[in-house]
Amino acid sequence: METTINITARAANRIREITAAEGQKLGLRILVNGGGCSGFQYEFAMAHDRADDDIAFEKDGATVLVDPVSLEYMAGSTVDFVDDLIGQAFKVQNPLAKASCGCGTSFTI
Repeated sequence: METTINITARAANRIREITAAEGQKLGLRILVNGGGCSGFQYEFAMAHDRADDDIAFEKDGATVLVDPVSLEYMAGSTVDFVDDLIGQAFKVQNPLAKASCGCGTSFTI
């Protein structure tokens, strides 16, 4: 199983913009929690610090933090940032997801 998270240039740029504007932020933390319409859902938050067991993925000066349990559910995923008619949001393209809901924040494995 691939144990990496890929970060697009758009996502890296947006993470850098937020961390620069908010100061003292380390990067973007992504958690996988039970719930949502499809069984699991992503939770995005800006991280102030790094937990001892966090795995950090970096691109162009932007950091994404994922805990080991969440990584099991999203290994090999790509984190992107989209700005469309629905709004702006980080999106995860997860090769492990067998199905996802219309909003794109919950999925089934």
